[in-house]
Amino acid sequence: MEREVVSLLCDPDSRFSFELVGNNLRNTVTRRTYPIYDGIPLFVSTVSGPNLRRQILYNMFAPVYDLAQLLSRSIFCRPDCRREYLSELEIQPGARVLEVAVGTGANLRHLPQDIDLYGVDISWGMLRRCQHNLERWRLRAHLFHSVAERLPFSRDVFDCVFHVGGINHFTDKTHAIREMIWVAKPGAKIVIVDRAEKKVRMDYQRNPATRQFIDPGTNAVDCLLNLIPNEMQEIKAKEICHGKLFCLTFRKPGAPQIVDHQSGSHNAI
Repeated sequence: MEREVVSLLCDPDSRFSFELVGNNLRNTVTRRTYPIYDGIPLFVSTVSGPNLRRQILYNMFAPVYDLAQLLSRSIFCRPDCRREYLSELEIQPGARVLEVAVGTGANLRHLPQDIDLYGVDISWGMLRRCQHNLERWRLRAHLFHSVAERLPFSRDVFDCVFHVGGINHFTDKTHAIREMIWVAKPGAKIVIVDRAEKKVRMDYQRNPATRQFIDPGTNAVDCLLNLIPNEMQEIKAKEICHGKLFCLTFRKPGAPQIVDHQSGSHNAI
């Protein structure tokens, strides 16, 4: 693992920095170590609640997940809405981008190739599948075995943070969102996408006038909107993919940074 990558990491429990010792990351203060296996640092020990159920499910289906998704879209004529939600990202050349719950990496191949990609996932099986896909696509990304509620990164690291399809089932949605905010740089845009509940879609069908925005009176999305801290800026929510998904976006306060990736210097816009 590159020293530059290690410098971006921190212990998700104590927030202390790491040093690379052999094939382990060691907390510079507490001396706690986290192993690196096949190039992937392991930050998941035990999980519970909905996270555990999802971890077991995705580990089980990881080998056939991509094929199942393809067949599902073909048989049921389900549209691929990836372009619709990825267009919400604001990715500049050389940006450092994090996908929370990266899965098999299906989104990564549709992003610009001149960026620094990072991905975390609770499922070891999905991460291994993602590794295989990245090799096949000749792409490079830094992968981490971690839960969304305990991201192993220092504060203000990423130019863009996004998550697609899973937050509805996280054990602690509030903490996961706050972790995304923690690792994002000031001014960075955060994008969260997941399946809209049936009640939301039914409300849209009854009232076409509200189809462009998620109704704050519905249970599914009102919950997520209420979890966004008040100090966040440009908070927006809308339905996408013909009402099947919601897209929630907001911006971390502060002036965005322009990074000179050759000198490593940061300048506020």
